Amino acid sequence: MNPVALILLAFAMSTDAFAAAIGKGATLRNPRFFDALRMGLIFGTIEAITPLIGWLIGRTASSYVEAWAHWIAFFLLVGLGAHMIYEGLKPGTEDVEKPTSHSPLKVCLTAVGTSIDALAVGVGLAFINVNIWIAAGLIGAATTLMVTLGVLLGRTVGSLLGHRAEVFGGLTLAGVGAWILATNLY
Repeated sequence: MNPVALILLAFAMSTDAFAAAIGKGATLRNPRFFDALRMGLIFGTIEAITPLIGWLIGRTASSYVEAWAHWIAFFLLVGLGAHMIYEGLKPGTEDVEKPTSHSPLKVCLTAVGTSIDALAVGVGLAFINVNIWIAAGLIGAATTLMVTLGVLLGRTVGSLLGHRAEVFGGLTLAGVGAWILATNLY
């Protein structure tokens, strides 16, 4: 997987966390940078750990499905991308919970919820030639950046940009999946 694809994957994986961060930021009167950064670091750390767990799961099974690896990665990424697009386009998706406070526990639970797709991507990455440590680090860094920005932008942009970001992330994931399939078929 080339560096551009890894960076696109990292930012695609951060869009659901970005959408959640906008919602959380919208509930704060004046989000401070350090509060936004703290939330970004929590999300980024969890989002970096989950593809590692998924990769370990995928590596365990890789010897059984080596010939089909590019198809597995393709279907996982396109499926996740389609789900993200669906969630972003679903009517009435003002779904980001607006808590009364941003306790570390609630932030962690939200981060785990938005990182499930990164676990599945980690499984898919186990079947292709990629350095999982670099991929996980990029996913964590992109998520830290996007969540920090999302919290700070939350008051002004609301959920509209969050849903568009999720659609863009879904399209990007599907594109990365198609690229993986195309490079392995030809």
